[in-house]
Amino acid sequence: MLVEKTVKDFVAAVASKEPAPGGGSVSALASSLGAALTSMVGNLTIGRKAYNALEEDQKAQVDRNFEKVTKHIERLNELIDEDTTAFNDYMSAMKLPKETEEEKATRKAAMEEALKKAMEVPLDAAKESLEVLKLQKVFADYGNPNAITDVGVGALLACAGLEGALFNVLINLGGISDTAYVSEIRKQCELLLKEGKELKEETLKIVYSKLL
Repeated sequence: MLVEKTVKDFVAAVASKEPAPGGGSVSALASSLGAALTSMVGNLTIGRKAYNALEEDQKAQVDRNFEKVTKHIERLNELIDEDTTAFNDYMSAMKLPKETEEEKATRKAAMEEALKKAMEVPLDAAKESLEVLKLQKVFADYGNPNAITDVGVGALLACAGLEGALFNVLINLGGISDTAYVSEIRKQCELLLKEGKELKEETLKIVYSKLL
């Protein structure tokens, strides 16, 4: 499993001549790291003096978002491997025999089904990334001020992971013949990217306000 590799070995796998792991897995990792930084800020905040001085509803927001971000880390880590598995399944479908008309039809159907799966995994990663971005502003507002840059880096990574995942959605849509399905997914991508960028900018605005 990719998530069980050392950082050095993971980077070497990405840098190799093999097409997977590629951008999809790396995007999921980026968002996972962004979520992990957010979790770190939570750990450096909860129970500290500044946290104890917060209003009860503010503490509740921090606690709630801290609990949620841990679950997103777990899911994004799963998607690192799922993305590579989906790509490999598509490559296997491409290798199916295509001598007869029946074989060609079977291969085409298998490839399209594999493409949908290869598209759905990064779409899931993009949605997870968006949820991470939704959680980060609270830590910019109420988190340990000594870790404010970690909130900023976390937002940058989560947004990069979101946009990178959407690249992989869009490239896979090109091989899917269901035009209504493709149109719906494209609309989802546009909305995810728009909201993700807006959330990132909101968080970064707070980060910069505390740095400059």
